[in-house]
Amino acid sequence: MEIYLDANATTPVLPAAQAAARACMSEQFGNPSSTHATGLRAHALLDDTRARARRVLGAPTGQLLFTSGATEGIQTAVLSALVSLRGRDDVDCLLYGATEHKAVPAALHHWNRLLDLGLVVAPIPVDPQGRHELDWLRRHAGRAGLVCTMAANNESGVISDLDGIEAALADSPALWLVDGVQGLGKLDLRLAKRPIDYAPFSGHKLYAPKGIGLLYVREGAPFTPLMAGGGQEGGLRSGTENMAGVAALGAVLAALEDGHTFASPAALAQHRARLAEALSEAFPGLVFNAPAALSLPTTLNFSVPGVASRLLLDLFDAAGVRVSGGSACSAAQAAPSFVLEAMGLPAWQTGSAIRLSFGPLADDAFIDAACERIRACGEALRAHGLHGSQHPPVRRQDGITRFSAEGACCYLLSDAASQRAVVIDPLPALAERLARQLRSQGLRLSAMLHTSRRPEPVAGAAAQALRAALPPALRPHEEVDVQGWPLGEDAIALGPRQLLRLPECRGYVLRDALGRLPFAFVGDRLTDTALDTGVDASLAAWLTPETLCLPHRDPAGHMAHPTRPPAAAPVQGLVQHAADLPDLAQQHPGLTLVDVREAHEQGWDDDRLASLSLPRQALPLSQLLNVLPEGAVSRVDGEMIHQPLLFICRSGQRSAQAARLLRRLGHGRVWSLAGGVALLTSAEWAAER
Repeated sequence: MEIYLDANATTPVLPAAQAAARACMSEQFGNPSSTHATGLRAHALLDDTRARARRVLGAPTGQLLFTSGATEGIQTAVLSALVSLRGRDDVDCLLYGATEHKAVPAALHHWNRLLDLGLVVAPIPVDPQGRHELDWLRRHAGRAGLVCTMAANNESGVISDLDGIEAALADSPALWLVDGVQGLGKLDLRLAKRPIDYAPFSGHKLYAPKGIGLLYVREGAPFTPLMAGGGQEGGLRSGTENMAGVAALGAVLAALEDGHTFASPAALAQHRARLAEALSEAFPGLVFNAPAALSLPTTLNFSVPGVASRLLLDLFDAAGVRVSGGSACSAAQAAPSFVLEAMGLPAWQTGSAIRLSFGPLADDAFIDAACERIRACGEALRAHGLHGSQHPPVRRQDGITRFSAEGACCYLLSDAASQRAVVIDPLPALAERLARQLRSQGLRLSAMLHTSRRPEPVAGAAAQALRAALPPALRPHEEVDVQGWPLGEDAIALGPRQLLRLPECRGYVLRDALGRLPFAFVGDRLTDTALDTGVDASLAAWLTPETLCLPHRDPAGHMAHPTRPPAAAPVQGLVQHAADLPDLAQQHPGLTLVDVREAHEQGWDDDRLASLSLPRQALPLSQLLNVLPEGAVSRVDGEMIHQPLLFICRSGQRSAQAARLLRRLGHGRVWSLAGGVALLTSAEWAAER
């Protein structure tokens, strides 16, 4: 069962809205600009939906036009306001909330530049609770031509003090745009009772389909059409209306009016309280990033100390719980939340924030299931020593564990028998996670090494944080040189292996019991050209042709560079779709499914993986290097890795990374499953079989 908790990004379509859209397409399909009966019925649908919107939004006057969504509405409003400012000498700035959706400042900069207005575009600061600094706004509003604020923030859920903003703008010439997207159906916006000039809305945030929205324009507010053409929407927005979308939106508005389809604000607040309790139980030490009293009853934004948002997102998604790290429009950038940064929250909170949001259709049964799944996620983290001070002992690992954060790599070298470990290039974002892994496995840290002779302050801070997070018995030697190497030591023993310094190369090489050099840690000395030509001669002189070089910076996700590249297998056909797997399995007997997700992500969806009817094994991407001894593809769990392998992960990104690495090392029979588990359906596989 999927637990969808990302309603601030989008929602499913209300069944009544689906039915209304289907009926429109089959029965009311006319063009509302046509004058015959079929067109008149379509026009009546437009009028009826617009009338419902006026009642729901409290906007009996002014213009209310249908758009494709909030982005179009924002663009139209900003263009209209800025066109009216041409030639004005009493304004010199455009203001927007520092936590505003990025569509707003982007539109301000865009039209300010195209219209050559030369106005200053400035953010309105917010306080630590996420609300606008009204004193600042009052001081600057007198010279503002347009002020843009939100009804409620899409990331934090914080509700704006619209009455306070109205008072701060009392003596201002500014036009006022209020982004009402998150407020639709959740807040009493009273548009006509406030001096709001423009308010855009988007249907898909409240159970209507994507591609339909509304823009309110106060009576008398300046207006310039963004789209000219056939004169639809009273000449305000040309283009034949999206009638199926209008019909669906009308059904949602009708549900808002009936008073019983959606949960009441009090019920939603109870749902949020239960989810907050489950989160706090699942992740001790969790911090909520916005006060509940000032937030939408459908939104929770939280951070877990020492646990990166990427790890939590992968865990939740594997467990079938859909949450996000912030705005859906910014999710792919993997950057700290600019909303939380604007609130002045510390870096660990902004970089590990998770947003959980649900819609007003949520009922007790849904919340029960969500709370149960959230608690199970917490148990999974503790079971693998990734969170909490109390957890069962975790089996010690041998070899290399590769971590990455923001394009940088960190390596943990461990030996189970001697209970010793070394960290190379520690990262601040990973300090707590590394410490937990060392504590849970009972490994003593022999050294924290850097691949630079003058470690950056960030690296020094990471080493200091890691040392502080470890009990004295597990801390490394105090007497070390600038790179962290223990003074007086020629080598660091890790059981039968030894870690040696690379003279003059600011790196290290791992030597195994047979005297071979399977891995070198070479810091930033690698470039993408090494994939084709091998490493530079000064570095290669200290290595063997079979050595794999591991970088500190790896934004492209190469993972490793051979000292001298072998004849790489072609990358054609690297990605395979689920529908093609029966043929692939028939062509390559023994095809094995290799799950490269991390251990805490595995086991939630065994039924879907079992539907592929392929032998399976787990090999987390962080452990992949351990099956590449001597820089050549060799064995997995004792079996020759030259057998055909199909890598899989959550989305297809990590599995493609693993498959590309093996192809570069000459393995021609490895593939990645397109879309990973996210796109895998047992029905698709069964139909092909």
